[in-house]
Amino acid sequence: MNRTPSLQQQQLLSQLDALSTLPRPVLGQVVSLPNHAIATPHHHPWAQLSYAKQGVITVETTTGHFVAPPTRAVLIPPGVEHGVQCPPHTVIRSLYIAADRLPWQECKVLHIDTLLRELIVAFSLLPEEYDEQGADGRLVMVLLDRLAEAKPGNLVLPWPQDHRLTALCRYLASHPDCRHPLRYFSHELGISDKTLSRAFQRETGMSFRQWRQRSRLLAALPQLEAGDRVTDVALACGYDSLSAFIAAFREFIGRTPGDYLQQRP
Repeated sequence: MNRTPSLQQQQLLSQLDALSTLPRPVLGQVVSLPNHAIATPHHHPWAQLSYAKQGVITVETTTGHFVAPPTRAVLIPPGVEHGVQCPPHTVIRSLYIAADRLPWQECKVLHIDTLLRELIVAFSLLPEEYDEQGADGRLVMVLLDRLAEAKPGNLVLPWPQDHRLTALCRYLASHPDCRHPLRYFSHELGISDKTLSRAFQRETGMSFRQWRQRSRLLAALPQLEAGDRVTDVALACGYDSLSAFIAAFREFIGRTPGDYLQQRP
C-alpha cells in the first residue's frame, strides 16, 4: 500500500480524524467522506462497507486484497488498517456503520443483490442526520438486516506473511501477464520447487497455480468494467488463449465474461 499520501489524501485523512463519532448509526450520504477512496493505510473505530455502483473498488489490508465490482462490496471491521483504491469514474456509495450494529470480525467480500444495492443507493440520498424514528430510520434497519444476511463472495486474494513470498506475490499481482513458471521463482529465491510450493500452501491456503490464477482473474475485473475487449483482457492477464480465459473466468465467477458484463447493474 502507498504510504506517502498526496495532498488530497492528507485532507481526506484529516477529515476522517476529525470525525470522532458517527452522527447516526450509519453514515453514507452521497457527498460524505465514505464516498471518497482513501488509498493511504488508515483505520477507524467503526465498520466500513466499501461499495461502488459503477466501477471496481479494491481494498488492501495486511492480510489480503479484496475486489468489489458493482455486484460485490468489501466489508471492513472496526480497527482494521486498510487502503481503498478505484479507477477514474468509479461511483462510490460506501457506508460507515457503528461497531455495535453488526458483529463483523474479519474483512470479507459480500454479494450485493438488487434489493441491497437499491437500499444503499436510496440511503445515500438521505441527510446525514436522518430521522431515526421515522421512515428513514426504518429504511436503515432494513438495510442493516439485509447486510447481515448477505452471502460472502470469493473475490479475495490472500497475502502471505512469509517475507520470502511477500515481494513475489506483490510482483505477480501487479504483473498479471507474467508467465514465468514456479521453478523460475524458486531459483530466484534460492529454494527448491517443493519448498516454495509448500510455503504457498501454508501461507495462503492455495497452491502457486491457484493463487496466480485468482490474481489474474481479479486483475481482469477492472479491465472488463472499463470496457476493454475480452480478448485484450485475456492477453493482458497472461492467458495463452481466449478460450482458456473464458473457462477460468466461468469457473471462478460462475459465468462467462460476456454474461458477467450483461448482468451488471
